[in-house]
Amino acid sequence: MSTEENATGSTGSTTRTDGVTGPPTTPCTVVWSQGRPFVLESGPGRPRWMGTDNHGRPRALTREDLRRRGWSYRRAS
Repeated sequence: MSTEENATGSTGSTTRTDGVTGPPTTPCTVVWSQGRPFVLESGPGRPRWMGTDNHGRPRALTREDLRRRGWSYRRAS
């Protein structure tokens, strides 16, 4: 079983959220949701999580969208 550092800096065997905490807020952070990578982009306006849908088209998610879909710091096996 591997461990990795989570958002609070502690190590653990899992980094998947349980609905209590939200996705990270650091720009250029990469997270995985439903088997697809999403990166946090910041710029003018609200930050958004950018990734692709199952057809390769760009898809933007809000922080709440990502929280509802579920996310982790690593790809599910």
